[in-house]
Amino acid sequence: MQELKDKVAIVTGATRKRGLGRSIALALAAGAADVVVTGNSRSASRIPEDEATSGWRGLPDVVAQIEALGVRGHAIYADVTNSDEIQGMVRETVARFGRIDILINNATYPRGVDRVPLVDLDVDLWRKIVDVNLNGTMIVSKYVAKQMIAQGDGGCIIGISSGAAMKAAATFSAYAASKSAMHTLNGSLAEELGPHGITCNIVAPGFLNTARIDMLREEGRWEKRLSTLPIKRPGTAEEVAELVRYLCGPHARWITGEVIMINGGEVRRAAR
Repeated sequence: MQELKDKVAIVTGATRKRGLGRSIALALAAGAADVVVTGNSRSASRIPEDEATSGWRGLPDVVAQIEALGVRGHAIYADVTNSDEIQGMVRETVARFGRIDILINNATYPRGVDRVPLVDLDVDLWRKIVDVNLNGTMIVSKYVAKQMIAQGDGGCIIGISSGAAMKAAATFSAYAASKSAMHTLNGSLAEELGPHGITCNIVAPGFLNTARIDMLREEGRWEKRLSTLPIKRPGTAEEVAELVRYLCGPHARWITGEVIMINGGEVRRAAR
């Protein structure tokens, strides 16, 4: 349980109480890493009503949960699409903790009115989704990788994608295309950063029981979605987080350039 001792991790997009980013941050902390978590706004209005009514404050509460595990935590508000803010995030992390060993590119544009046929999709919304999911991943990886190279001790970069990138389902064009492009970017990064001892992988979850799929909890929609899974339940954020932690640890140092699916068998079934 101490496999990440003395490591420093950054997890982007870790504001939500029922989100994957928070679970990943806590899994890394449980492995003894110090963890920096990011979000793009201090505004309480950005916290969903159901979480706000429970008293959830976003990043400050994630940091408190990290520190309750006996390691150091820190919150940084930064927009992943803003190069200046991301460079500031890197400087602040290094000033506080001395180094960066792990990067989890988890920030994702929120699910919303983009799930429509391409002919009905707003062009500006397409650009926003690609900007956060793909360009944001590139920007954060660029500046964190420069720091890892300068340190000379290797590192680990993981992008959180989706089974949607494999399935390319109807009405998912912007989200699926942006996530699929992350896979290609990851392959290039693995080639470029491998000589520096930096591994680069993608974790692509399927149907997870997180806040992102709350709109599917209407009568009938949930059951229909579960019917597509050979394992007849949604995955949990904690299950994905444990896979991420393994990929960051000492036993996964020869795994790089990979896209690892964790989806209850759904994508395999779709392929048949």
